[in-house]
Amino acid sequence: MTAQLYFEDSTVRSFEATVTRTLSDRLVLDATHFYPTGGGQPHDTGTVETLDDDRTWTVTAVEKKDEIYHSVTGPEPLPEPGETVRGELDWDRRDAHMRYHTAQHLLSAHLLSTYDAETTGNQLYADHAHLDCAYDRFTETDLADIETALNGLVEDDREVRWYMMDRETAEAELDPERTRIALLPASITNLRIVEIAGEGEEPFDRTACAGTHVSATGTIGEISITGRKTQGSDHERINFELG
Repeated sequence: MTAQLYFEDSTVRSFEATVTRTLSDRLVLDATHFYPTGGGQPHDTGTVETLDDDRTWTVTAVEKKDEIYHSVTGPEPLPEPGETVRGELDWDRRDAHMRYHTAQHLLSAHLLSTYDAETTGNQLYADHAHLDCAYDRFTETDLADIETALNGLVEDDREVRWYMMDRETAEAELDPERTRIALLPASITNLRIVEIAGEGEEPFDRTACAGTHVSATGTIGEISITGRKTQGSDHERINFELG
């Protein structure tokens, strides 16, 4: 199984790995910093190149199934199993995803604490994002208040950290409404917990999440709420962008 290095350090932009398997247009590596699509976060893109002759392939998609598959375009043939390659991430894309994902955590936590609105889904991109929640209808005043609150949290430059926790322990000790552990398949027994610091000892947000995030809210940038949309009975979608 490919080592998921993006969980260990999400700031790495380039890395070396060994090819373990090749298909017609896909590579499997023994370790990768390329994030695969999942949890509302799109996959990374970038390049993979051989070390001996500088042949380069463009990474167009990354999927996690039984293995992590890197879809590539470029010269033929693909690198042979056992060959060492260098991966280079499209950093602008990854950085945007980390900023948007962290902003989504701020939004989810604020909506839950202020409006008792639980997040039911989200999708982020490199230039915009949206979040769905269980709520009747937000007014224009609500949206302005939400935007002000979120930017205050950005200005606070709060620490963001993550760690692993056994699921049984997490279910016993953490607030299920905030962590949303029940949404995860029962087969996941070791959880990655992401925390955003609060004003005291209690974190502002603590949730189970397998995405990538920035290490402090100050690097998110200005958050603009760009609109809302009704998503069926008692559900709302909030759209937002980052400066």
